[in-house]
Amino acid sequence: MKVGRRTFLAAVGTGLAGCAASPVSAPAPETSRPVPRQPGVVTPALSTTELLAFDVTARDRAGLADVLRALSSPVADAVVTIAVGASLFDGRFGLERPRRLTPMPSFRSDVLDPAWCHGDLLVQVSASAQEPIDAAVARQIPGLAPRWRMAGFQPDGTRNLFGFREGAGNPDAADPRLMDEHVWVQPGDDEPTWCVGGSYQVVRLIRLAMPSWDAEPVEVQERVFGRSKDTGAPLGQVTEHADPGYARDPGGRRIALDAHIRRANPRTPDSEAHKILRRGHSYRMNPSDCGQIFVCYQRDVELGFATIQRRLAGEALEKYLLPFGGGYYFVLPGSDGDYVGKGLMSWNVR
Repeated sequence: MKVGRRTFLAAVGTGLAGCAASPVSAPAPETSRPVPRQPGVVTPALSTTELLAFDVTARDRAGLADVLRALSSPVADAVVTIAVGASLFDGRFGLERPRRLTPMPSFRSDVLDPAWCHGDLLVQVSASAQEPIDAAVARQIPGLAPRWRMAGFQPDGTRNLFGFREGAGNPDAADPRLMDEHVWVQPGDDEPTWCVGGSYQVVRLIRLAMPSWDAEPVEVQERVFGRSKDTGAPLGQVTEHADPGYARDPGGRRIALDAHIRRANPRTPDSEAHKILRRGHSYRMNPSDCGQIFVCYQRDVELGFATIQRRLAGEALEKYLLPFGGGYYFVLPGSDGDYVGKGLMSWNVR
């Protein structure tokens, strides 16, 4: 599938580098029994990832359960993560929808191609080599119709195709307290009980205007991001995780007011209270069509990703980006000795 390109098309920069944010609410008290969670969210990113969106063609709940059982079958040397889209809750199966799960809207200057958006199910397959992914993708599962598919990779460690480092400002994924606070739905949240242990997932497919970007001098690129291309440090600082010092630069002489990191996280009390967990992959469909697969996880997609996205409107990075696909999804809680999604299937719509 090919989406038309527009020269210097403005599009909201969705965290190719810099700091992003999402909601904070205090995690509920721990329960005596650990909540099962799927791998592939807070586990370390692997070098190769493929995202596959499907429409469910199964006719009833039993057929959907069979689909989820098949998707839950282990794949050697691969990490499989299963999420559901808003369209799965259209009444066909009588399922109770996560409260904040909606179709992804079109943000400022998006050019969304329906063929590359949404889906009843999203399956993410990650591995350290291509062979396990090929084995997972080759599985024929009755009850599913392919919607879109995108392969991602890490071109140079944690750098994106623009040459800047990814992940600065992420909460520490190895800290269970932070993940409970920012990523995983907790007991006591305003969600169906079956959602506990799941997470809201945002996927954005973003075409990059590489010729335009590559023509810019490094100092212009660094001004756009607000970071050193070499070290990843905020401009004027030494280390990647140093405080950008916006209070000492209110006019934006050192880090421009429209720089990506300043818009993504202005370091105000409000923005510091909201964090998301970002994961980035690069894609290359052909020499002239390459870009970023932006993925993030949070407890509340509106207060997290959507708030940041609106704050990024008008940033300097816009003219080099074209978001054309993706969607909002909910990562199902993990399997507790059975198939992923069994909790969902046990609940009826209210």
